[in-house]
Amino acid sequence: MKGSVKKSIVTRVRLAFLGVCLFSAAIVWKVANIQFKEGEKWRALEQERRVVYQPVFATRGSIVADDGKSIMATSLPFFRVAWDPSVVDNQLFKQGVDSLALQLSRFFGDRSQQEYARKLKNAHNPKSHVRYLRLNSRQINFQEKKEMATWPIFRAGKNKGGVIFEKVDKRFRPFGGLAQRTIGFINEDKNGAGLEFTFNRHLAGKDGEALFERLPGGNKPIYDGTEIKPIDGYDVQTTLDINLQDVAENALYKSLVDNNAQYGCVILMEVQTGAIKAVANLGKVDEGVYREDYNYAIADQGRTEPGSTFKLASLMAVLEDNPEMSLDEVVDTGNGRMYIGGAVKTDSHGYGKITVKQVFEKSSNIGVAVLVDRQFSKNPSKYTDYLKRFGLHKPLGFQMAGEARPYVKDPLDRSWSRTSLTTMSIGYELKLAPLQTLAFYNAVANGGVKVQPMIVKEIKQVDKVLERFEPVVLNPKICSDETLAKVKAMMEGVVTEGTARGIRSEDYTIAGKTGTAWKFKNGAYTRTYSTSFCGYFPADKPKYSCIVVVDSPKKGRIYGADVAAPVFREVADKAMARDEASQRPVLARTPINRAKTPVVQAGMQDELRLVFEKIGVKNEAVAPEEDWVKVPTAADSGTGALTLQPLAVRPGRVPDVRGLTLRDALFLLENRGLRVRALGTGRVKTQSLEAGAAAQRGTVITLALEPIGQRSTSAPAPLAAPAPSQLAENKLLTPVDTDLAAKTRVLAAKAKARMAASNGTAPASTEVNKPEAKKPEPRKPELKPAPKPKPVEPKQPKRPTQITQQATASKPKKV
Repeated sequence: MKGSVKKSIVTRVRLAFLGVCLFSAAIVWKVANIQFKEGEKWRALEQERRVVYQPVFATRGSIVADDGKSIMATSLPFFRVAWDPSVVDNQLFKQGVDSLALQLSRFFGDRSQQEYARKLKNAHNPKSHVRYLRLNSRQINFQEKKEMATWPIFRAGKNKGGVIFEKVDKRFRPFGGLAQRTIGFINEDKNGAGLEFTFNRHLAGKDGEALFERLPGGNKPIYDGTEIKPIDGYDVQTTLDINLQDVAENALYKSLVDNNAQYGCVILMEVQTGAIKAVANLGKVDEGVYREDYNYAIADQGRTEPGSTFKLASLMAVLEDNPEMSLDEVVDTGNGRMYIGGAVKTDSHGYGKITVKQVFEKSSNIGVAVLVDRQFSKNPSKYTDYLKRFGLHKPLGFQMAGEARPYVKDPLDRSWSRTSLTTMSIGYELKLAPLQTLAFYNAVANGGVKVQPMIVKEIKQVDKVLERFEPVVLNPKICSDETLAKVKAMMEGVVTEGTARGIRSEDYTIAGKTGTAWKFKNGAYTRTYSTSFCGYFPADKPKYSCIVVVDSPKKGRIYGADVAAPVFREVADKAMARDEASQRPVLARTPINRAKTPVVQAGMQDELRLVFEKIGVKNEAVAPEEDWVKVPTAADSGTGALTLQPLAVRPGRVPDVRGLTLRDALFLLENRGLRVRALGTGRVKTQSLEAGAAAQRGTVITLALEPIGQRSTSAPAPLAAPAPSQLAENKLLTPVDTDLAAKTRVLAAKAKARMAASNGTAPASTEVNKPEAKKPEPRKPELKPAPKPKPVEPKQPKRPTQITQQATASKPKKV
């Protein structure tokens, strides 16, 4: 019994041992099979998975201003620094490792020289099998890359030194936050806003493809000739003017801060082409801090009820429907409160009976509501049809994505009520974006032609134009010429006699309309306002149209004339100042100071000849080899050219520095060891040491200077002193006829004498008995001042128009 149990146990142990041996043998066989028989197959598969194709991103195109030179957004190359130690031989590594470690430590400043040396040596050890080592995560610019390429080991290049510069493009805006929201952005998910998002297809270019090896720490590029080079993106040239953009943002920013407003926007546009020259958007992000956080000028958040600026469309519809209406027709607006069209309309003041033109100039809600109700109350659809004819009901098709869709109510809408007609007439119960309002006003300035606003004019590849955008006409005629003339007159009257009198300019004319609208919040109108001003300038020959919107101003200013209109005026002033054609009428009225060009006296011959060449002055050199020359005032070659003669400059001698600028004089004198003491400013007039004398080191020389442009000539002989007069010194006054004044005084004195004689109180002697003084003949200029002549009359009137009145009222003097 015991023997059978023992035998059974031994048998089981042997079987278990045999099984373990067979399993171990199978593992050994499988390992050997994989290692030797199938090794090539698995090594190829591993290599295939380790080496992959990855995209090589194209360089993004630039966004430039209207001049084609001012870059608003561009991509700059930056680089990550990596190293492949496997390609560096031992001798090169031993010679340069310490120097390279020192350079890396000084440049990056994050590790000591010893730490970098240890890192490089560990990577170069053949046992480490490191083929890619990123030395630092910091990205360097192109100049730093060029400097780093000259370091030890790295200077051997990519194939022997192992340095790897991985290019990374970063978007850069040279003008900082200027037009930031208009330029826009695009994120990794290809979502964004502004021009970057809208024209991403043109800016992005076409990515390439190349082989990369997956290694610990990153992917190493493999340049085996199979890579596909990327195609860089195209440049987008906008219509924006950098200078006007800066003006618009600064003017808007000052108004927002002064009024503690919520947000604001400004759009400046060329009338004929619709090209936008500036678009500023600023929103409040903190107390007193404003940034371009949203495109209020175009997008949904800026779409609001326009208020009084919409009255132009309402009165245009009235005048189109009733062409015989005159601007002098009288409208009764009552005492500032009137029930019209099912609702009470109010004005800020009671205007009583005023003309149609004054209704617009004074921005009378009652007046506009009365005119619209009178004309369209029986057929409100006719009014909305005019609005649709003006193109106010649909988007403009603006080039940049995100344009808000306007909302203009129609009698077929469920929300239409009895009060909608008159409420819409003054700019409520409808919504427009500022750009849409401006496009309508621009059509008035453009002779009735409504053009599509544009902000991009060309797509370019370097200097080659690939696509050019031309102005698009949306409506060739929004109204008749008669209506156009009337609304233009009303808009000009707003600035000359109406609500915007404060921005009237003496140098050019402005036409426009102020706007103030209550803000609709939580189902009711509140005491917060949206202020605006929209118009064009110069009114007689429109060049630019502009709209300014300032939302929710505080500090007591709530009207468009006080908040938005000053911003319009500042932008208009700067735009007109930069427009040469617009300056000609102003310059024609301004006396020109024809100051003579300062006379060239002496200087470096090369510098003088360069200046003469630039300004077109002929010159001749007596001694072309001389460095220092002078121009004698009496020199004349007979050819009309300036004669350049050598200036006495000898070593060890005091040079003749008269006529030189102080800078040149200091150069010549101090190089000879002289100490210079200068009096005044400008060119050297006199010097204390005689030219040609021995120059002793340390000697003080005094230079008397005179302002540049003044000639050191003797003063002209004084003219004879004029007869004393009480007239104001004003060249614009017409000279007084002294003979007429004297005769008038004599007649008045005789009349008064006769009156006194009739009363028995005649004076003993009066001015009547004096002989009339003769007018002194004009004296010729003499070298010495002539004695002052006696006055012809003791008193003369201040203005010619008051001669008769003052002469009659004057009393005769006693002799």
